Amino acid sequence: MKKNFCIFLILLILHQNVSVNSQELNCNISINSSAITNVDQSIFDNLQSSIYEFMNARKWTNYNFEPEERIECSIIITINSYDNVNMYGGTFQVQLRRPVYNTSYHSTLFNFQDKDIQFQYTLGTSLDYIENTFVGNLESLLAYYAYLFIGLDFDSFQELGGNPFYEKAWSVINSIPANATQYKGWRSYENQRNRYWILENLTNKSYDNYRKGFYLYHRHGLDIMVDDIVKGRSNIIQAMKLIQQAYKEKPGLFIINLFMTAKSDELVNIFKPAPTMEKTEIVNILKSIDPMNASKYNEILVSQ
Repeated sequence: MKKNFCIFLILLILHQNVSVNSQELNCNISINSSAITNVDQSIFDNLQSSIYEFMNARKWTNYNFEPEERIECSIIITINSYDNVNMYGGTFQVQLRRPVYNTSYHSTLFNFQDKDIQFQYTLGTSLDYIENTFVGNLESLLAYYAYLFIGLDFDSFQELGGNPFYEKAWSVINSIPANATQYKGWRSYENQRNRYWILENLTNKSYDNYRKGFYLYHRHGLDIMVDDIVKGRSNIIQAMKLIQQAYKEKPGLFIINLFMTAKSDELVNIFKPAPTMEKTEIVNILKSIDPMNASKYNEILVSQ
């Protein structure tokens, strides 16, 4: 009997280890509640723990990830209001990173501040998400970003590879009740720079050149630069030409704005040591799609 019990414990431990190793996300969660005073801060510690568990312990796909393969992301939640019961208001700063092959460098794929957020959370409760069902705005926000993170990561390794996960993110948006108008960011008519439009830009076939460029930039640009920096830079130029074509389809496209927010410094560093002809070519492309940062891109031309 004791032997059977020991075998059972070993199998249980192995099962738990497999379960942990199979998760997709390694998502760092941070809550800034400094604006809220005269409240027991353990409330926010509890919220942080619940969100961390929700993002990192849940299986979001049918794929199994090794620990070193888990997708690096972060959500910084700034709490600006709390009703002392269960209603919270504030912002999400969300960021996604990707390792570059054969280096210790992590490239930022996505960096976005999601404003005017409200959600309910009851102290001591665990978070749950049921597909195609609205459980609560917090759960919907987290599920949306989980699928978005996974979709963008897959897009960087396979051309248009994120499609199944963007479909899941759409299911989150479509589950938001029409009368839940207090929850902002889900609807096309609210503004042109919210969660709805991020996903619309990524799944609108008119802008497929953006995603093709996104893939080329990472998989055949950054990932080969250790072995062939000249070819890597050349492929990044070709990637930026594809992204430029998407921009021409719709100047000011929001997803391109987000891309440049994440990549502008990286691009400057990549092309500072490039030959003059490459510098001129990339600067002209970058200034055409991100004119607000023209002075930053001019740094490429003056560097030696």
